[in-house]
Amino acid sequence: MLKFSATVLAIALLSASAVVQETHNHAVPEQLGKVSFPTTCSPAVQAQFERAVALLHSFAYSAAEAAFRQIGEKDPHCAMAHWGVAMSYFHQLWDPPLATSTFGLGRGEIERAQEMGARSERERGFIDALGVIYANEDTTSYPKRIQSYLQAMQKLAAANPRDVESQVFYALALLAAASPGDRSHANQKRAVQVLQPLYAKYPQHPGMAHYLIHACDNSEMARDGLPAALAYAKIAPSAPHALHMPSHIFTRLGMWDDSISSNLAAQAAAHRQGDTGEELHAMDYLVYAYLQNGNDGAAAQVIQELKSMPDLKPTDAKVGYAATAMPVRYAVERKQWAEAAAIMPPPPSAPPQVIAVAVWARGLGLARSGNPDAARTQAAVLQDLEQKLRKSSRDYWAVQVAVQRLEVLAWASQAEGKSDDAAALLRQAADTEDAVEKLPVTPGPIVPAREQLGDLLLQTNRPQMALTEFQVALKNAPGRRGATMGAARAAQLSAVAEN
Repeated sequence: MLKFSATVLAIALLSASAVVQETHNHAVPEQLGKVSFPTTCSPAVQAQFERAVALLHSFAYSAAEAAFRQIGEKDPHCAMAHWGVAMSYFHQLWDPPLATSTFGLGRGEIERAQEMGARSERERGFIDALGVIYANEDTTSYPKRIQSYLQAMQKLAAANPRDVESQVFYALALLAAASPGDRSHANQKRAVQVLQPLYAKYPQHPGMAHYLIHACDNSEMARDGLPAALAYAKIAPSAPHALHMPSHIFTRLGMWDDSISSNLAAQAAAHRQGDTGEELHAMDYLVYAYLQNGNDGAAAQVIQELKSMPDLKPTDAKVGYAATAMPVRYAVERKQWAEAAAIMPPPPSAPPQVIAVAVWARGLGLARSGNPDAARTQAAVLQDLEQKLRKSSRDYWAVQVAVQRLEVLAWASQAEGKSDDAAALLRQAADTEDAVEKLPVTPGPIVPAREQLGDLLLQTNRPQMALTEFQVALKNAPGRRGATMGAARAAQLSAVAEN
C-alpha cells in the first residue's frame, strides 16, 4: 500500500510542481480548490471573496489579506471583507497565532466590521466570534480567548448546519483550541467527525483536506490522514503550503521519499512567490527527511542554500526556528559532536525557544565530547530560557526547553561516569516529551529523548533495555534512522547475550 501511495504521490507532485510553474508563467489558471461562501456583499465581489477564503484555508495569509482589502475597496459596505483581513492576521495553528506587529491592525479591522454591521445573522456570527480573539487582550489570556472563540464557532456551526464554511471554520477552531497535553486527541477527533463527511461531498475543498491533515498529525491518527495528504497537493497546487502539508503525515509514517518530493515542490513554489517563512519551513522538513533517508549530502546542500539566503529575521518564530534547527539537525543526527558544540545561538532578539535549540546543541556537543562542566553551563542557560518562557505563559515551549535541559544534564552525567544518573534524567526527559504533542512548526524533536535513552543504554551495555526504548521511540516516530539502527544493534547484542 505504501509503495502504491508513493507512486501516486510522485505523479501528483510532479504534476503539482508543473502546474505551479505554469501558473507563475500565467499559462494556466490559478488552482486553489473550490470554496462556496455566500455573503450579502455585492455579487460583483463574490468570486473574489471565495478566492480569498480559499487562500485563507491554505494559510496563504499575505495573499488573502491583499484579496480581502481589494474586496473592501470595491464594495465599501462589505463588512465581511474586514472580517477577512482580520482573519488573515489570526494564524490559528502557527506559533504565535497572533503577532504583536499585526494585532492592532487585526483588532481595528474586526471593530470596523462590527461597526458596519453585517446584513445576515450568520455573517454577524463570524464577525462576533473573531471579535472575541481581538478583545480584552490585556485582561484575558489567549488560551481563554481561544476557548471562547471555539464556543462561538460551535454555536455558529450548530445554528447553520447546512452551511459548509461554518462547519469548516468550526473544525479549524477545534484544532486551534486543542491542548498539546491532551494525548486522547479529543478535539482532533471531533474535527475529523465534522470534516470527513463534508470532504466526501466536497473533495476539492482546500480547507477540508488541509485540516484533516492537521487533525491527524499525531502518531495515533496519522494513517487516517494519508488520503487527505495524497490529495491536498492536487487540490490547491498554487499554494506552497498545500504542497508542503502532506509531508506532516509522511513524516509521521516514516515515508521519507514522499516527504522529500512534497517539500521540494513546496520550497520551489514558496521561493517563486517570495514566501520566505514557507520556504524555510519546507527546507527544515526537507533536511529532516534527507537525514532519515541517509542522504547526508542532500541535507548539506539544503543547508548551503540556507546560508545563501540574505536578511533572515530571527525575530520571526517560523523563520528563526527553521533557520536555527536545520544546521543543528545536520550536526546532531550525524553525531558530529564538535560541530554541534560550535553552533552559535541566534541573537538575543530571537524567541527563547529558538535560542534554546542552538544552546541545546552546544550543550549536547560539549557533553558528548567529554566536557561536562561546559555542558552544564549550557544547561544553566536553558534553565534561564525556560523561566523566561514560563513568565510569558509560553508553557508549551517551556516544557520543551525543560526536556532539552534534562538531556544536556544527562549526557553531562554520563561524561562524568554517572550512568545511572544519566539514564534517570533521560527517562524523565522522555516521559515528559512523550506526554506532549509537537506543534506544526517542527517535524519533531531534533532527536527524541526516548531515542537518546536507547543510545545511552546501548553504550552502557544494557542492550535489552535499549531495545525496549528504541521500540517505543519507533512507535512514536516510525522510520527514524537513528532509532532503527539502534534497535537493530540492540537486538543483535541481546541475542548474543542470550546465547
